[in-house]
Amino acid sequence: MRDAGDRSRVMTRAATGGSLACFLGMRPHFLPLTVVSVALGLATAAHTRGRVDAASALLALTGGLLAHGAVNVLNDWHDHRSGLDFLTCRTPFSGGSGTLTLGLATPRQFLAMGMACLTALVLIGAYLALNRGPCIIPFGMAGIALLLAYTPYLTRRPLTGLAAPGLGFGPIMVAGTYFAQTGDLGLTPLAAAIIPGTLSSALLLLNQFPDQQADAAVGRRSYPGVRGIRASTRIYAGLLAAAYLAILAGWAAGLWPPHVGLGLLTLPLAARTARGAGNWEAGWEANPGPHLQLLAHNVIIVLLTPMLVAAGIALARLP
Repeated sequence: MRDAGDRSRVMTRAATGGSLACFLGMRPHFLPLTVVSVALGLATAAHTRGRVDAASALLALTGGLLAHGAVNVLNDWHDHRSGLDFLTCRTPFSGGSGTLTLGLATPRQFLAMGMACLTALVLIGAYLALNRGPCIIPFGMAGIALLLAYTPYLTRRPLTGLAAPGLGFGPIMVAGTYFAQTGDLGLTPLAAAIIPGTLSSALLLLNQFPDQQADAAVGRRSYPGVRGIRASTRIYAGLLAAAYLAILAGWAAGLWPPHVGLGLLTLPLAARTARGAGNWEAGWEANPGPHLQLLAHNVIIVLLTPMLVAAGIALARLP
């Protein structure tokens, strides 16, 4: 009877708070990553073309937020079905939203939310294709493929799981936003895409450190689980370095103004975070403070660096 009563209370909470829970399942505290990627694409378009179309910018941002929210909701849905949600030690940066395990929504509601976001995303893509040309379709198709394949397939291999967020927040969002503005591509947006692309993969990689054992238990293969903390830290440091090298290389090649050097302001924090990642302890739950601080610094680096680059490009346009 106690189990039946628990199930009844779970279903009641799900029925009354499902809409808010589905929104929380989109993990809104991570959605600023979409904003900075789109902002960098817009700044790059303004730098090369001298203007920004507000309608296309809004559609690109809305589409990016829908895609990001959908992949998070569907990730929670998959993790609940696989049992991973019940194995992770949840942190503000990893382990999913926790709304399904708390009974705040049903898996069916989460699946419906993900499909609704996907439908709206397709409609936005169709509108942009009609107005900017069919060449934008590959961006949309690649984004949808990543969205649907990420949790059930791409996370089964360390490399594909690590590359997926980099492709999504880098080439697809930055170059896709640029194309929605200009109708074409070039070296400048592709170089700019490297910055949030490598940083997004770095964000995922460090967030996998707390989940390595839980991930392995359900067949999800991450670099921390397969290669260990030391090797994963080297990969993490390499991804951070690639972002800063892209800033310097684009500057040296004359692709964007020297003001993008603002993005280098986060370099000292990135160096400290990379050093600290190598000291991640297996029993981190007993002393979570320093470890959670590393994850927080990681988020600051990933969000602030491309935003500073976009701000630098915008500042260069001021009279």
